[in-house]
Amino acid sequence: MSTTTGKAAEPAKVQAGPGTVSPAAGPKGSRSRRKPSMGVQNMAGWLFSTPFLVLFLVFMAVPIIATLVMSFTDFGLRNVTHPLDANFIGFENYTKLFSDEKFLKSLFNTAYFVIVGVPLTILLGLVVAVLLNNGIDRARTFFRVGFYAPVVTTIVAVAVVWRFVLDPSDGLVAGLFSEVGLTAPDFLGSETLAMPSMIAMAVWRNVGTVMVLFIAGLQAIPTEVREAARLDGANVWQEFKGITVPLLRPTLLYATVITTIGYLNVFEEPFVMTQGGPSDSTLTVSLNMYREGFNFFHMGYASAMAYVLFVVIMGITVLQLRLLKDNTK
Repeated sequence: MSTTTGKAAEPAKVQAGPGTVSPAAGPKGSRSRRKPSMGVQNMAGWLFSTPFLVLFLVFMAVPIIATLVMSFTDFGLRNVTHPLDANFIGFENYTKLFSDEKFLKSLFNTAYFVIVGVPLTILLGLVVAVLLNNGIDRARTFFRVGFYAPVVTTIVAVAVVWRFVLDPSDGLVAGLFSEVGLTAPDFLGSETLAMPSMIAMAVWRNVGTVMVLFIAGLQAIPTEVREAARLDGANVWQEFKGITVPLLRPTLLYATVITTIGYLNVFEEPFVMTQGGPSDSTLTVSLNMYREGFNFFHMGYASAMAYVLFVVIMGITVLQLRLLKDNTK
């Protein structure tokens, strides 16, 4: 009869043979793969980014830098084939701008377009968004698509249609005036009415973009906040003024920023509808820049004009973003 010792018997060691799987091996007998090193990951990221970087450098970065250099020269038509022959003239183009009556007129027209057009676009976009979010129950999708359709329509096509609508002889508006025995004014041929007509068209086209932004902002407002206000006895106006508008402030200022940038760059509307007339009453900075660069081939002067507009856009954008930051703390 065998006696047991106090120590447990050690398991028998299995001698590894040619078909034996190592305990450190994976479930299929292969070693676990190591994760790629950080250098390999960075290299893969740069390889995937290379097509974009090449396109950005060729079509964006290089032209931007070349335009900046060109703005300090008298680059013209004669320098297209020999660009290095352009003369460096320093800040002469920039100083000339602010004594150029045509540029000052275009700057005033652009400011007029922005100051009137942006508030109208934001206000109408907010009203439409509130109605579609709360006030209209039937065919809501139809109205949303209808208001947004001009946004996805080519601006040239929109401008051509509006030019036909406002035509004083055969246009739709002229027909409505004739029905009541009146003569339609020449909206695009009048120095007084041409710019308001373009603003009306721009507002009509861009309300859809602002509407979408405001609908997203309205749907992000918690329903509990609205319900609490109603339980406290707030009416519709008090709820809108005390809850909706403050909570929509980031959306409001974002919509204002992108609308302002777009209106400061307004080009297609006057180019198609009025060619800047009558008497330069609809000449904008972008259209003036196009004329100087591609009609008169004063490319150095046009480049300086572009950078002045760029500085104006940057200044206004930074100001608006500061307002956004301060009011959302």
